[in-house]
Amino acid sequence: MGPVDYIPRIRDNYARLGYKAYNWVEHRDTAPWAPLCKPLSECRLGMVASGGIYVAGQVAFHHKDDTSIREIPADVDTKDLRATHFAYDLSDARTDPNVVFPIDTLRRLVREGFLGGLSSRFHTFMGGIYSSRRVTEDLAPRLTGRFREDGVDAVLLVPV
Repeated sequence: MGPVDYIPRIRDNYARLGYKAYNWVEHRDTAPWAPLCKPLSECRLGMVASGGIYVAGQVAFHHKDDTSIREIPADVDTKDLRATHFAYDLSDARTDPNVVFPIDTLRRLVREGFLGGLSSRFHTFMGGIYSSRRVTEDLAPRLTGRFREDGVDAVLLVPV
């Protein structure tokens, strides 16, 4: 299987949902690069995913432009994970949340010694936030603060 051409897929998906053309945000600034100072086998990894994952009992995500965050304990039982999102077919995510929130794979990588450890909590939100300002000025700083609190060395970003 070759690479997935995401831009046409996203445009087609939004058209099927009845939305106007997807407006891509283009940032001209180069993102800061911070190389790892130690091997992954010694790193504590955090994760943030935009697939609308939450734990049974938490409030589900409700609408586009929702910048709320759900905290997912690293020791969560996968069967307790739920998914909701307005912009993708949830069938696979509801059958196996690992397709958008690869917690079981990360646990295996720790057991195998590829990763040094995992943060005690992970974070999720529902992608489809149309305001890049709200992401850069609100959501991203809150997530960054949480990762700093948790003392992670690297963060896995799982987009949907």
